[in-house]
Amino acid sequence: MNFRRMMFTVAALMAATVFLYAQKTENGTYSGVRIPAKEDGSLKFALMSDIHISLNSPSEKGTAQCVEDINNNPELQFVLVNGDIANFGSDEELKSAKKILDGFKIPWFIIPGNHDATWSESGTNSFVRVFGYERYEFEAGGIKFLGTPCGPNIRMAPALIPRESWLWLEDQIGRMADDQMLFFANHYPLDSSLLKYDNVIELLKTKNTQLVFSGHWHIDKAMDYEGLPGIIIRSQLATSQKEIGYVIAEVKGSTVTFRDKIVGKKQPGEIWYTVRLSNGKPCSDNIVYEHPKNDFNSRFPQVREIWRYENNADIGSAAVIYSPRNQTYSKEGFNMLPSSSKQVAKGDIIIFADEAGYVYGLDALSGEKLWEFRTEGKTFSTPAVSGKYCVVGSSDNNIYCLNPENGQLRWKVSCGKSVLGAANIFDGVAYIGASDGVFRAIDLKSGKLRWTYGKIEGFIVSRPYADREQVVVGDWGNRLYSFNPRNGRLQWEWKIPGIRNFSAAQVWPVKAKGKIFVVLPNRNSYVLDAKSGAVLAQIYGGREAVGLSPDRQQFYIKSMKDTVRAYSVEKIEKLASSASKDGGFLNLNPQDVKAWQTITEYRYDIAPTPITVKEGVGKQGQGLMFVSTSRGCIFALNCLDGSVVWQHYMSEALVNYTLPIGESQLLVSTMDGVVALLEY
Repeated sequence: MNFRRMMFTVAALMAATVFLYAQKTENGTYSGVRIPAKEDGSLKFALMSDIHISLNSPSEKGTAQCVEDINNNPELQFVLVNGDIANFGSDEELKSAKKILDGFKIPWFIIPGNHDATWSESGTNSFVRVFGYERYEFEAGGIKFLGTPCGPNIRMAPALIPRESWLWLEDQIGRMADDQMLFFANHYPLDSSLLKYDNVIELLKTKNTQLVFSGHWHIDKAMDYEGLPGIIIRSQLATSQKEIGYVIAEVKGSTVTFRDKIVGKKQPGEIWYTVRLSNGKPCSDNIVYEHPKNDFNSRFPQVREIWRYENNADIGSAAVIYSPRNQTYSKEGFNMLPSSSKQVAKGDIIIFADEAGYVYGLDALSGEKLWEFRTEGKTFSTPAVSGKYCVVGSSDNNIYCLNPENGQLRWKVSCGKSVLGAANIFDGVAYIGASDGVFRAIDLKSGKLRWTYGKIEGFIVSRPYADREQVVVGDWGNRLYSFNPRNGRLQWEWKIPGIRNFSAAQVWPVKAKGKIFVVLPNRNSYVLDAKSGAVLAQIYGGREAVGLSPDRQQFYIKSMKDTVRAYSVEKIEKLASSASKDGGFLNLNPQDVKAWQTITEYRYDIAPTPITVKEGVGKQGQGLMFVSTSRGCIFALNCLDGSVVWQHYMSEALVNYTLPIGESQLLVSTMDGVVALLEY
């Protein structure tokens, strides 16, 4: 062994010792690692992103090839893996990725992406279970590296750094010396595809942030965030030139260079981007982009917040009300949560669950916390209330029934995997799906199983529709199911066309005139015969958010940009009946079946939040409908013609659900941890 190789071996062993001795994993955070620079003060490391592991696919082989290629380069000191590790967020995909990445012979650091969070059968818990953490802090050559998750967690929406990770990031940056260089990693770019991106930029600009690493776009691209230099990292997956590879970054002197390394080629490619580091702040305080702003609240002052509760963790489900004297339940056909017939009153309790695993009860008059119940996993299940029973699922693999008055446990049902779906309680039975391939009907009072169906193709995250004739629910396995509510027999199963990302998993189905209405991520609305499951019609428009008019004559959809439509059930019936004689189904033009259409100001939107209605109010007493968005806005429209009554801005995050209470109150929860009671 020559002297140079011997010195490299000694240095590598010293670096490994530092790495192994200092590492610490706690509360989802990997921290404490300190990696020394090379003798000349430089750093050289690899960047990977969007490896999209699918079982028994080329992605596994390609990732393993990248790991081997990196191991064969003695100049590389560590690796950053920047999200979208699993293709569909499954536990087995994550385990496969971990097994492959464990082949690295140098330190590596990883964060999740949207594919690991939005389609997570575990409710984003498995990423931490498999990898040990979901955010990291370490130093290399004196440079601080911070990496955060950004979801979106379970609900389809723009990305959002979870509140607990945001608080962690604030703390980490707050404790840094002003002159220490910071490199920040996040799967999404810091642009409008990340909710509150302006807040992230503002926070990073308080310190000496020199670089931002992102993925998501599957390309190499230089970025500029109000003067903060950034790069988008290519996917490991093969490019159009069939080249599997990764990126090599080198910090040398006052510059950082980036070049691709293609597996099988001896040398990296040409430098495609160079960042010049600065001694002070890398950005000018005079460079400020237009930040998100909203004037809805000043334009519609009739809407006011009675109270607002700000939680310390994200909320991925609806807030509900327990009203001991005035509880009302959705009429047949609707898929709405139980409400109160009158304004909130003494004794009413607001209940919600959060991503820290807690279920809370708040005083409905003041918003003050009355009780809390802790589960052992993140909770995305909307609580279901009926009488003095409240049913909620948790990603700790359990279904809980609590006393809504005090949060005390009544019973618990254990499942094989996470319970992300919400229960629908009908006739004393709680119907709820889980991630273990089982749909359950549970006796509300005893907690005993009435029946189970164990052949669900994918995991369930939504709330089933239930009446005396059927229970209907979709999964992330391209299926929509209808069960006999008495014995659980499968009445029909619709295999949805296209990829599983187009599943009816997030939509809450509605029913009118013997027909089931669902809207899918493929931007089409479908009308199915409720008895047979046969598809009667397909109508272009919408994405998962669906609602039903108070008179059941129309169903509502929200398109992905500005437009809300009411489709006439009668018009659909007439056109579909002629098609059914030919044994097919109609692909209907939206213009032929619409009752009305209105243009709003919500811009581009992908929120799957159900459209809710309040009957007996609005124009001619025909009702008001409430449309929620992924950027914190609520639109109240007249059911008669779609005209806008008011618009209100809550926060820069997904509005989970709007629950009408009495004649002029609205209960709201948002993904970034807000629960509020509005009056309009």
